[in-house]
Amino acid sequence: MVFSFLLMRMANINFSKVKLMFAYVFAFLIVNELFTFLFAPMEGVKIFGTQHVLFVISERYIVTAEQIFYQLTKFLKYISVIPLGMIFLFTTNPSELASALNRIGVHYKVAYTLALTLRYFPDVQRAYVDISLSQQARGIELSSKAKLRDRFKYGLFILIPLIFSSLERVEKISNAMDLRGFGKYKKRTWYTTKNFTSEDYLALGISGLILIISILIGVFVNNGRFYNPFL
Repeated sequence: MVFSFLLMRMANINFSKVKLMFAYVFAFLIVNELFTFLFAPMEGVKIFGTQHVLFVISERYIVTAEQIFYQLTKFLKYISVIPLGMIFLFTTNPSELASALNRIGVHYKVAYTLALTLRYFPDVQRAYVDISLSQQARGIELSSKAKLRDRFKYGLFILIPLIFSSLERVEKISNAMDLRGFGKYKKRTWYTTKNFTSEDYLALGISGLILIISILIGVFVNNGRFYNPFL
């Protein structure tokens, strides 16, 4: 996790630009952990095959060391991957990525769909900021000074215009693609493309090495993909 944040720093990604996204993701992870325990309180026991009871809430909800370790591991896994996703979104040119995928055999429709998806995230973020500032200019208090209940209520004044503006943007893009005959031919050319460099081959080599090590650890260490400290 620390390594991921260091990579964000090296990529010159200002945390203030993504802190709101991190806040939403962190809230989602907390809710995910809560619902994991509510709907599968014995999942850790099933995975590790042992049961060390810490305390009992009710007949169904028994807090075990295995469940806590399982949910902590899942939480750390998600929180470690998120910064890497941020680096990918903020440092990757969608058009170059789409053309590269097409060059290695991915159909251009799939590659272009991925490029549009990557372009959509910063567009939504900019639209969210613009709508929020517009609502605050109209006198709606959305800062931390407002009560949590009021901030949640006023958040609908941002969410609803954001949804409609997003749908309008999707319609404009689809109409533009239809007018340009997108999908008429089996192949297409790309306006932007980028050739492989030595750094790219080095990154692929390191990624492949990490993948091989991960597979070997999952196969030969501890007889499975889960580290089991309770054996």
